[in-house]
Amino acid sequence: MPDRAALAAIMFVLRTGCQWKALDATGLGSGSTAHRRFQEWVRAGLFFRLWRVAAQRYDEVRGIDWRWLALDGCLTKAPLSRSEVVGRNPTDRGKQGVKRSLLVDGTGLPLALVVGPANRNDHRLMAETLDSLVVRRPAHATKGQHLCLDRGYDDAGSRHEAARRGYVVHIRGWHEEVQERRRGRKRVRRWVVERTHAWLNRCRRLLIRWERKVDNYAALLHLACALICHRAIGANASLGARR
Repeated sequence: MPDRAALAAIMFVLRTGCQWKALDATGLGSGSTAHRRFQEWVRAGLFFRLWRVAAQRYDEVRGIDWRWLALDGCLTKAPLSRSEVVGRNPTDRGKQGVKRSLLVDGTGLPLALVVGPANRNDHRLMAETLDSLVVRRPAHATKGQHLCLDRGYDDAGSRHEAARRGYVVHIRGWHEEVQERRRGRKRVRRWVVERTHAWLNRCRRLLIRWERKVDNYAALLHLACALICHRAIGANASLGARR
């Protein structure tokens, strides 16, 4: 199977959420071959590099908004994963699940992503997420850079980890942000990370973690982030062409 055909098959699985064996009936190629190629690329770190290249290209074309960052977590079911990075989901009657911690820029572009057990608090994944940037943080951005968080990060540990990395923390609940927006006092900025989580959930393979290996699940997340960056580049190019 050519590499381009294998990548198309992997994207089909990512977007539709179908099983690998179901590829045999789509005409995209053998499901076992596509899955074997996927495993090879996961071991080579290809999908993370795709995300990095797409984010760097976006920075060159449009520029990453480092002034206002937002971070939040999202819970996902993991019925088949019994050992690797799973925990009891407190919002799903204690069933097995995972949590993805996502950092985005001011426009919602994904910059860092970490997968952890569902029962791990958000603030415990915060430091690892801030240190997992897919692109290098500019030197001028280490002073006066704002980080928007929700009430789940309202503790001394989270504030210390953010301040140690040069971030100015803004912690507000959803209802508080809505009220401030209605009053016209402050601009709501944290919602962009929730929108990016929604973009990731449009890839139906990510709604539930069916992969037993956490590396496979993380690779699909990295591919989805690369697609989001690529789409943002295309939208900016289309806007420039109209102008």
